[in-house]
Amino acid sequence: MDSETLRKYSALHPKPAGLTLQYGTAGFRTRAELLDHVVFRMGLLAILRSKAVTATIGIMVTASHNPEEDNGVKLVDPLGEMLHPSWEEYATQLANAEEQELQKVISEICQKAAVNLHKDASVFVGRDTRPSSKKLSQSVIDGIQVLGGQYHDYGLVTTPQLHYMVCCQNTQGQYGKATLEGYYEKLSKAFMELIKQSHCSGESQRHLKIDCANGIGALKLSEMKPYFPKEVLVHIYNDGTKEKLNHLCGADFVKVHQKPPGGLDMKPNERCCSFDGDADRIVYYYKDTAGHFHLIDGDKIATLISIFLKELLAKVKQNFKMAVVQTAYANGNSTRYLQETLKVPVHCVKTGVKHLHHKAQEFDVGVYFEANGHGTVLFSKAAETKIRQLVKEEKDNEKREAAKMLENMIDLINQTVGDAVSDMLVIEAILALKGLTVQQWDALYTDLPNRLLKVQVADRRVIDTTDAERRALTPPGLQEKIDALVKKYKLSRAFVRPSGTEDVVRIYAEADTQENADALAHEVSLAVFHLAGGKGAPPQP
Repeated sequence: MDSETLRKYSALHPKPAGLTLQYGTAGFRTRAELLDHVVFRMGLLAILRSKAVTATIGIMVTASHNPEEDNGVKLVDPLGEMLHPSWEEYATQLANAEEQELQKVISEICQKAAVNLHKDASVFVGRDTRPSSKKLSQSVIDGIQVLGGQYHDYGLVTTPQLHYMVCCQNTQGQYGKATLEGYYEKLSKAFMELIKQSHCSGESQRHLKIDCANGIGALKLSEMKPYFPKEVLVHIYNDGTKEKLNHLCGADFVKVHQKPPGGLDMKPNERCCSFDGDADRIVYYYKDTAGHFHLIDGDKIATLISIFLKELLAKVKQNFKMAVVQTAYANGNSTRYLQETLKVPVHCVKTGVKHLHHKAQEFDVGVYFEANGHGTVLFSKAAETKIRQLVKEEKDNEKREAAKMLENMIDLINQTVGDAVSDMLVIEAILALKGLTVQQWDALYTDLPNRLLKVQVADRRVIDTTDAERRALTPPGLQEKIDALVKKYKLSRAFVRPSGTEDVVRIYAEADTQENADALAHEVSLAVFHLAGGKGAPPQP
């Protein structure tokens, strides 16, 4: 490592005085103008990680559903998964190091992680459509070049596409071709094979309006359109030509505000969906004839996919273990429906995609979705091998057909990470195959009324939780208070957890009516305010 070159380049990407940032589930995120030194240093870190694991590493410049003025950066590990937790620590140390300590911090990381600097390294770079992303991705490349690594710049891609490319590269093409054409071809082929088997009548079934959050999703969907079969008519809205990224639109806006995005005109009973800014989340929705808005979130998406997979798994008659993984935010009625009606095991884990992904890997078929619409399905290597073998060798027609459908599902789902484009095609295929309208899908179960609140506190660390964040261990007396409040309402539950990013405590409550859910959430927020060091005025109902 040439310390003179490092010093020279590092001076071109100076760290603002007094700024400290933390690498979390979403990588680093903050205002774009504060990120130049961070992305340069993540270019350095990606090379170290690549040398440590002798594989290609991905680096994505995006801030997902954050406002357009923000940006962020995150690293992608060899199989398209999130960066290993021990390296999140190194990322934080490197980003916060003072200029003169940079060389020392790099040497320490090399020592701790047994990095051999003489090994080759390669990095895939991608970025979203934010005005700041191009310049920031150039700074990433500066960092890569300082340590003498190879790189491939994919330019504008969705976050899941970059995860996909990294996985393809490191499986020597077994997962697919590490090109955009390879991605479009693999997904569209699996989708066409699947819907071939649908006996769906009526063209109206196949119209879908998509709000692309004025982000990268619009660009990539347009590129993919020629690959779709003619029966699939996708209509793209909020394509980024007129409005700002994520402004009054996108999956996060629709989920949080429980209303349709701007820029999309909805007629009664039309199927609509929204991607988020980097196209790794999706939610569906429609308006009924009375004009009421109905949201179909990640919980209902997981339910639809589970119904479909469970039927196919029953037909192939292999003893595959299937489960659904949720967080404490999953609606109580979705959990009930999965466990009691579908008879599918449900596991609850801490909030954060990495926890869901990790748990889902324990099963032959692991379905996971966060309520916000981020999720996917994982198939174990053994299950995948067996399914592909049945397609080739099974004599029984029904078994072979079911195996073929499962094989196409394996190829259509992006198993590396939640992917709005892939998830949308999975949902569209299932609705067509089962002949379901969006209303019938919605009617599987009714969500319990719920409310999300947050309370500002002096220090969020005073709250410590257990049981997948469903119970508070500290401060003393808080959980007992919550238990007493929950007893007052029917079908109710509530939990509190510290935010991962700011000094606030997040509160979730559900109950039999909206009025009760609101009252419970408010009473819990008062308890948090008084027992956990609330700041400012007490919460108002």
